[in-house]
Amino acid sequence: MGDAGQGELARRVVRQAAAATVVANLGGAAVVFALLYWVMPLPDIDDADAAKLTNAIVFLAFLAVAVPVGTVWSLRLFRPVGAWLSGGEPAGADDQRRALTAPIRQLLPIVVLWLAGGALFVVLNAHFAWRLALIVGITAALGAAATATLGYLLDERIMRPVAARALRDGPPDRLAAPGVRERIALTWALCTGVPVLGLTLIGVAQLAGTVEASGDRLAATAMALGGIALAVGLAAMALTARSVADPLRGMREAVAAVQRGDTDVEVPVYDGSEVGLLQAGFNQMVSGLREREHLRDLFGRQVGEDVAREALERGTELGGEVRDVAALFIDLVGSTELAHERPPTEVVELLNELFCVVVEVVGEHGGFVNKFEGDAALCLFGAPLPREDACADALAAAREMRARLREELPDVDVGIGVSAGPAVVGNVGAAERFEYTAIGDPVNEAARLTELAKERPGRVVASGAAVDAAGDEEAGRWREDGEEALRGRSTVTRLAVPRG
Repeated sequence: MGDAGQGELARRVVRQAAAATVVANLGGAAVVFALLYWVMPLPDIDDADAAKLTNAIVFLAFLAVAVPVGTVWSLRLFRPVGAWLSGGEPAGADDQRRALTAPIRQLLPIVVLWLAGGALFVVLNAHFAWRLALIVGITAALGAAATATLGYLLDERIMRPVAARALRDGPPDRLAAPGVRERIALTWALCTGVPVLGLTLIGVAQLAGTVEASGDRLAATAMALGGIALAVGLAAMALTARSVADPLRGMREAVAAVQRGDTDVEVPVYDGSEVGLLQAGFNQMVSGLREREHLRDLFGRQVGEDVAREALERGTELGGEVRDVAALFIDLVGSTELAHERPPTEVVELLNELFCVVVEVVGEHGGFVNKFEGDAALCLFGAPLPREDACADALAAAREMRARLREELPDVDVGIGVSAGPAVVGNVGAAERFEYTAIGDPVNEAARLTELAKERPGRVVASGAAVDAAGDEEAGRWREDGEEALRGRSTVTRLAVPRG
């Protein structure tokens, strides 16, 4: 968000918070006035009419002074937060603390003005009767408690964007706002417990003879205070519940996205309590998952998805096991001349196109590319995951690979060799750096057959043992093509090439 956007956010929050404060205070004052004027059981005094008129005049005068004073005071308290927000600077520790505690600090004008007003009216009505002053003080305290609670909950919700901006760079070191337990307890105490306490005090005053009211008047008082407790308590609890439910709903939706495999999610952090710490913790967890998936993707691209999965599930100990595998080796013909005649960038592009076909074909037939060796590649079938007919898979891949390369890359000439037999497969190297590979006769023989294939018209040669080990369907697509003593081997190898 740019400086202009943050400045507009500051102005919008100031307007909304000021309006919420004014509405909460005027509503609370109107309720208190109505209770005292028409509902609460008041003692009989000689100057009742004069007391009512005096209280009405002072009430209106006090509102005329208190509302603008409270509004200006509230704006001055928010000024440091607004200045930081408009400046567009990252939130320092003091900026973060002021932003997160802004709803609490906005309670100061409300509490002070209600205390001042309550004291004023207690002193005023003590002139008429001390019992009247006592009832006025109790009613004003009820109104102050409900107004302060609703004002805080409204400000906390309005200032969420400011808190989110302050928490963008990380959560606070300690809680900067009341926790969930404190919010719920305080909301119940001030918006439900206090009105009920008022009812109790009215009953005690009636029994003690402090007030003498008719049954109808007491019933009306009970209904009014009970209705206030229900309405204000319900509204305050709804706001408190939403302050907890909204972030939990956001995290629940984010968790569902992560379960679907989408780790590119983040929940906004806009609370200075343990709810905000939970939001920040969730984001850190998803960031870790995102990094892990990124590393896993890179790991899979480097060594193959099957090898990566095996390493993650079974560990990465050095050593291996003997397993029957089929090895396919592919090598570029005339690579030396190619590197001499073409720029390096073109050679790399050509090799990438070649290996793209190799990876795709090998993957379709259940194998994996074990390693790239310059302009050559070693592909394994039957390891790390066993295959029902690894030889048939390797032979079919060799035939399809040659056909696709002729069609898609006619300028590329390769030799392909296929062999099969027992080999040691596993992690080879040192504890700090190793690779998954296969060591044994099939790998060596496949490399020698590739050298031989470069001199044959079809450019694909397999060992007779690999064809014999394949299923009848795939073996039927190959024919014997003599035998030859391969370089570095003392025995002859039966050769086979694709039919046609």
